[in-house]
Amino acid sequence: MDDGAPSTARILAVAGLTWGLTLLLGAGRVVDALCPELPEGKRWLVRVLGARLVAQHATVLVAPVRPVLPVAAAVEGLHGLSMVPLLGLPRYRRAALISGGIAGLSAVVLAAASAEPSRRPASERR
Repeated sequence: MDDGAPSTARILAVAGLTWGLTLLLGAGRVVDALCPELPEGKRWLVRVLGARLVAQHATVLVAPVRPVLPVAAAVEGLHGLSMVPLLGLPRYRRAALISGGIAGLSAVVLAAASAEPSRRPASERR
């Protein structure tokens, strides 16, 4: 089942966990560097996103199998889609591009990882 090599899902989980911790603990610095036009009163959302990413990617790191991976992919996909309406608002555009882009890429990678034969329950492997 596991040949000892780091799986795509675990590599992504470490990256996502790192990004989540960065957002959670250093939201102000991240926003100042990447999207300073984000209104001051909305920066708390960056910390909430960071907390969600930490919880999600810690779960993926511990259990990089079905049903965890498809659920994580769906959460990322929904987050990415939720950023689309914000693209039309100049104050939120850059934050939406960054957050939505990362979420979209993560959704694709997680979905692909969930299709890896070693991530399927034994009853689903052929």
